[in-house]
Amino acid sequence: MAKSRVRAKKKANSKAVGRRPGEAISGDGTAALLTRIAGALERLAPAAPTAPDFTTAEAFVWHPEGGRLAPVRRVNRVDMALLRGIDRVRDLLVENTERFARGLPANNALLWGARGMGKSSLVKAAHAAIGTAHPAAGLKLIEIHREDIESLPELMGLMRSAPQRFIVFCDDLSFDAEDTSYKSLKTMLEGGIEGRPENVIFYATSNRRHLMARDMMENERSTAINPGEAVEEKVSLSDRFGLWLGFHRCSQDEYLAMVEGYIERYRVPFTGAELRHEALEWATTRGARSGRVAWQYVQDLAGRLGVRMNG
Repeated sequence: MAKSRVRAKKKANSKAVGRRPGEAISGDGTAALLTRIAGALERLAPAAPTAPDFTTAEAFVWHPEGGRLAPVRRVNRVDMALLRGIDRVRDLLVENTERFARGLPANNALLWGARGMGKSSLVKAAHAAIGTAHPAAGLKLIEIHREDIESLPELMGLMRSAPQRFIVFCDDLSFDAEDTSYKSLKTMLEGGIEGRPENVIFYATSNRRHLMARDMMENERSTAINPGEAVEEKVSLSDRFGLWLGFHRCSQDEYLAMVEGYIERYRVPFTGAELRHEALEWATTRGARSGRVAWQYVQDLAGRLGVRMNG
């Protein structure tokens, strides 16, 4: 009986260390065992991320689930000359982007305000204009979706050692009551131990100046032990953007200038008093005047007239 227990114990020990039953313990056997263990660990470990090839495109979309930057073959953008009624903010953003492309100090930018007034269009147009003017900078546009903000540290790690310069762009950025991902953004913009990489700048658009809904801030005041500190934590997020650019509703003349700019650009044969009357009626039915409404009207008009708007 004692011999049976000894044999069983030896068999169990051999399994525990990865040896086959009856396999002799020797130098060669130990080396083979260690080789098998190392191979198994390598198969279980996640593959090391490969450095993206930023030369394949001028713009990319970030997909955090695979740690992948998908190249954008053709960026959907509007020519800078077609962006009317935003001259001051346009000049400020272009100047800031140019300084960044030249390797000079520049600020993260928050473009906030009225819907449809060209916030995201301006970011993409500025990228195109400065990228063309300063080709040596290798200026890239990286789009990150609002729901992926928590993956910003991983994205920054991919760009930190790259020779190119990057505009990380988040369109329609805002946060809801239960959302705490804004803390990741705060840390990455200025407060982290590594800080924002020198070759990265962050541009965001939002309908809200402080990126938080007003009812969120009022709720913080009413429920927090220290209301002032609770609100301050959320409001301080927008303070991390050194450049605030406000977009406001356009006037009737600015709206008509937008319509006429699109008409001229796409050679739509429709001008004069009838164009003005139709364009204003279209804006009235939409309840707003903006660059987006002007574009939608011209698309409808071109379709009715059989005009193709290519390029």
